Amino acid sequence: MAMVAPKPADRPRIQNPRSARTATQTRIVKNNRARYGSLVRAGAVLTLLIIGLMSYVMLTSNLTSLNYAVAQAHERRAKLQEQSSRLDDRIAMLESDDRLAAIAAKLGMGPPEHLALVKLNQPTRVAVQGLPVLDSIAGWFGHDVHRPHTR
Repeated sequence: MAMVAPKPADRPRIQNPRSARTATQTRIVKNNRARYGSLVRAGAVLTLLIIGLMSYVMLTSNLTSLNYAVAQAHERRAKLQEQSSRLDDRIAMLESDDRLAAIAAKLGMGPPEHLALVKLNQPTRVAVQGLPVLDSIAGWFGHDVHRPHTR
């Protein structure tokens, strides 16, 4: 016995074919999202985890390099302080009175036998010829050379 295909009139007619197509498309999208959704979530979690770990590694390496730089700076500072103290000792030795006296004696120098004082004349005041006003204004800003200084 052969099966006979039902006639189109025997099948119930779909009331709204657009809503049936929309329902089919919605079901396909929903199934695809359900199938790949957990994979996408797992990928997002792994991506965030890798970004966090890489950030931690970068920050740790940066901190380590800064620690090395600080250690080198401390070492350089200690060397410079040692060098500075050696140079201060050398300056003190070179400036010592005993050493300077020995060098002076070697050069034939000795303490002075008499002191010489030199007296300088007071500079003369130059007046501007024909402009006494300018001369008096200049006196406001400078000291009077004819008046002795008091200290």
